[in-house]
Amino acid sequence: MQTSIYLARLIGPTFLVIGLGMLINRDGYRAMGREFLASRALIYIAGLLALVPGIAMLLVHNIWTADWRVILTIFAWLATIGGVFRLLFPQQVTEIGNRMLASDSYMVIGAIAVLGLGAFLSYMGYFA
Repeated sequence: MQTSIYLARLIGPTFLVIGLGMLINRDGYRAMGREFLASRALIYIAGLLALVPGIAMLLVHNIWTADWRVILTIFAWLATIGGVFRLLFPQQVTEIGNRMLASDSYMVIGAIAVLGLGAFLSYMGYFA
């Protein structure tokens, strides 16, 4: 349980800040997204930066229980799979990303999802 609380305390506030940034500065985040998608080198680096922590989290927290901790395991798997996808299929990352950036609703829905997850994990890590 201590590992779960540690990860919730780490990921929760990070997601809170990212989600708020996405809501407050949608145009800036959209511009960063376009710059990111224009660089295969950045996509590659992002793949490494998702894969390594994803695997690290799985090594210490591959917990499949019917409580809030499974969210951390799912996140670890998504980070790992996302990292692999970025490393193996950078062109598809660009195509998918450009489609998502073209729609304002993707930005708002994504921001709300990240913000909500960050709030939940912060609560579980610091107050539960």
